[in-house]
Amino acid sequence: MNTQAGEADQSQITLARAYAAQQRIGEAEAAYRNVLRTAPDTPEALNFVAMCALSRRDFAPAQRDLERAAELNPGEPEIWKNFGIMYLAQKQGFSALHAFDRALDLQPAHFAARLLRGNALEQMGRIDEAAKAYFGAIAAAQSSGEWLDDRTTAPALRPAVRHAINVVDTHRARIFMALLEPLHEKHGAHALRRIVAGLEIYLDHRPAHYPPHQYCKFFYVPDLPNPLYYDRSLFPWYAEVEAHTDEIRAELLAVMRDPDGVEPFLGTNDNDVLAEQKLLNGTRGHAEWNSFFFHRHGKRYAKNANRCPRTMELLDKTSVEYIRDHAPEALFSILSPGAHILKHHGVTNARLVTHLPLIVPDDTAISVAGEDYHWQEGRFISFDDTYLHESWNDSTKVRANLMFDVWHPDLSAAEREAMALLVGGIGDFNKAAGVGAPPAS
Repeated sequence: MNTQAGEADQSQITLARAYAAQQRIGEAEAAYRNVLRTAPDTPEALNFVAMCALSRRDFAPAQRDLERAAELNPGEPEIWKNFGIMYLAQKQGFSALHAFDRALDLQPAHFAARLLRGNALEQMGRIDEAAKAYFGAIAAAQSSGEWLDDRTTAPALRPAVRHAINVVDTHRARIFMALLEPLHEKHGAHALRRIVAGLEIYLDHRPAHYPPHQYCKFFYVPDLPNPLYYDRSLFPWYAEVEAHTDEIRAELLAVMRDPDGVEPFLGTNDNDVLAEQKLLNGTRGHAEWNSFFFHRHGKRYAKNANRCPRTMELLDKTSVEYIRDHAPEALFSILSPGAHILKHHGVTNARLVTHLPLIVPDDTAISVAGEDYHWQEGRFISFDDTYLHESWNDSTKVRANLMFDVWHPDLSAAEREAMALLVGGIGDFNKAAGVGAPPAS
């Protein structure tokens, strides 16, 4: 915390901080009160003695000292966080919420303020909002290596963190199951049993029991047939679209001649960054994995789509998945000579990745769970990308596919509807919690 000690005795401030760090609170309070005798406008000391008064439920001096500290140092988030704690202790949830919001405006990554903000919402009876606030606080802290266990959680925060985890565990499950209730009434519980089981896995309420080499980064639907590559007979639209490969390729070549709208698939083609992240490397110098998106995260790239009208028309004949704000993902995937997409897992086995190879030099292939497949121009493949997979272009020419996601063919219409509702709902929950959307790729 910043200090404005003025004539404050710096040795007393140092001593008070040392006592506080050792949890010798009484001695720390005495040292800070010594500071205030000679320098009554020292925000650090005012804040500390206010919290000591609050611990004794002596609200009047606590409020007085916090108000003076905030007047002297209004940009200190810890003071506003402590205001929130004081209001919580007095069951003034609305004032507490306002104070925590002030703290977070100043320091958005203040994990304790985010956690306590959830407490304020819970005190006000806004339990769904509280669960989202708690989830966001926990996710943010854990992403920074905190609150993973007692060892990584400050002793004073452990009860609050445990409580928040219990609230999230209980109410997140309730919120997500409620999304499925209309479909249970419409189709019956048996029709959605695999999706409900997948939700329980997502919530860590049951184990996944993955087959070898498989892992879902987001949502696993158990008991789906799980070959690596899928038989053509499952996709009756393959032949009709394949018959127009030349038209699709012509639109790809026009894009490659005028690459406006082409962008790195992984957000960057910085080879040092991608190698460090174990995503992409190259054997012929600089490697690039580029994309020309028609859809991503449920968003239609209108300008790109308008450049390739025949491709878009043919995509509409497939079983491409649609999920609000999340899917489909459809694009031209363009891999430079020597580029190697390193082994990785996909997000959910509810969808399959489908490739229509358009430019396929020799020495290019994909490998799913160690089983290699060499593309043939104009011939679709669909595979489960939740199996560990990689692909490479060891040639001296560009390799390019039309790539998009389709529903797993064994999912019923009811299950597809449930997945779309559930993934959209999880995304809404995460967005409200300030957590990233479920991964799309």
